[in-house]
Amino acid sequence: MTLKVIGAGFGRTGTNTLRKVLNQLGFGPCYHMYEVIKRPEHIAVWHKAAEGELPNWEALFEGFHSGVDWPVSRFWRELADQYPDAKIILSERDPEAWFKSIDKTIFETWRTEDVPDGFAALRAMTSALIRDGVFGGNIDDKDHVIDVFKKNGADVRAGIAPDRLLVFDPNDGWAPLCEFLGVPVPDEEFPHTNTTEDFVSRRRSDD
Repeated sequence: MTLKVIGAGFGRTGTNTLRKVLNQLGFGPCYHMYEVIKRPEHIAVWHKAAEGELPNWEALFEGFHSGVDWPVSRFWRELADQYPDAKIILSERDPEAWFKSIDKTIFETWRTEDVPDGFAALRAMTSALIRDGVFGGNIDDKDHVIDVFKKNGADVRAGIAPDRLLVFDPNDGWAPLCEFLGVPVPDEEFPHTNTTEDFVSRRRSDD
């Protein structure tokens, strides 16, 4: 099985919404951080990837047709080369709104010393792969974090052919996504999931 869609956008840019709609549009199952959490054996694989030991992508993504969110988006270059026919979606949002969201959600999980039972390995992997690997460990400098976010967007735009790339804001709804993927627009409202409030509430329930 091969990936048909690869997400290059950072977490907190509507990646869970994108996961849901890709599943609905026939490009699922879609690999997302949620899938890592459900597969503890994948955590070690991604931790090794953070340290430079890339996995066997075909084995890792067996059973999946798409992938979005971290840790997938951390390796968008490698995956774009591995799957040359896959389409690339760069999910983005207003940088200020994005920072406010990620600072209250993902970043907050790294600031607390309390780790829910069974989540130590996941915390270590995400710290290595995202906190340190993406942001250089400097998550408290807003300007730095936003610069990293903007640079990722610029790198994706420069590195992927325009006809293979969709820059997507979930607020754009179904039309541009469906046109890009060549599928009909569903006759229902475009979903929006995993808000900041949803993330915080879910995390508290895990404590």
